[in-house]
Amino acid sequence: MAKVAFIGLGVMGYPIAGFLASRGGHDVTVYNRTTAKAEAWAKEYDGSFALTPQEAVEGCDVVFACVGNDNDLRSVTTGENGAFHGMKAGAIFVDHTTASAQVARELDEAARKGGFSFLDAPVSGGQAGAENGVLTVMIGGEEEVFNRAKPFIDCFAKFAGLMGPVGAGQQTKMVNQICIAGLVQGLSEAIHFAQKSGLDVEKAISAVRGGAAQSWQMENRWETMREGEFEHGFAVDWMRKDLKICLEAADEVGARLPVTALVDQFYAEVQGMGGNRWDTSSLIARLNNADKK
Repeated sequence: MAKVAFIGLGVMGYPIAGFLASRGGHDVTVYNRTTAKAEAWAKEYDGSFALTPQEAVEGCDVVFACVGNDNDLRSVTTGENGAFHGMKAGAIFVDHTTASAQVARELDEAARKGGFSFLDAPVSGGQAGAENGVLTVMIGGEEEVFNRAKPFIDCFAKFAGLMGPVGAGQQTKMVNQICIAGLVQGLSEAIHFAQKSGLDVEKAISAVRGGAAQSWQMENRWETMREGEFEHGFAVDWMRKDLKICLEAADEVGARLPVTALVDQFYAEVQGMGGNRWDTSSLIARLNNADKK
């Protein structure tokens, strides 16, 4: 058993922290901006909660975080009462936020000055993956630090891999989001085409799902997309945040992402329809909405 802290109890952080306590058997202290949620977690998992990130990490061997964006991450780490002001020498800070590679490198430098280690470790698998403890974790950092952190990450992950130096985890998550953007748009167009053609969508999907067209998105979202139900996963607002990171990073390295840029604008249209909190499969809604104009 180790002393662990977790900062940020959103739809991902709450169950991840839970697995560190229940499956890992660690002594976990949590911090959340809304204290009531931290209190509820501590009661559910027989853990502790703190009123600031700095207080939460005191004496901890490993600290995890999963917050919203770069600025949120800076706030809970190097900001006033941030975790970096309380980290002990030799500890590890593991960040599961989907953020920029730039902020990962920035925080790695700050961690080195503070005498502790940093890993950028964004996750994939969504809320269901977090709740079932089967996330994929893409990690950037030093191999020795990764090896020390991995037994903790294995408490809630089906895969945890070292992608390269700090920043590589975030870059790999960008690869993931770029793939998803194109896949969801293609699936949306396919289902929309089948509907407009008068096909039985279930029969059409059954015919193609065993071949090259198969994907996680197809297996898990085609039915809800057909029914216009978009309350099942990662929100459009968060996807646009991620795609903005992808597009900015592409400019930095000289990569061309024309489809990603186009799909980002399609998501902007979904936001304009009031779909900010719809899940990412709602791209089909803008296609069907065009029929009503």
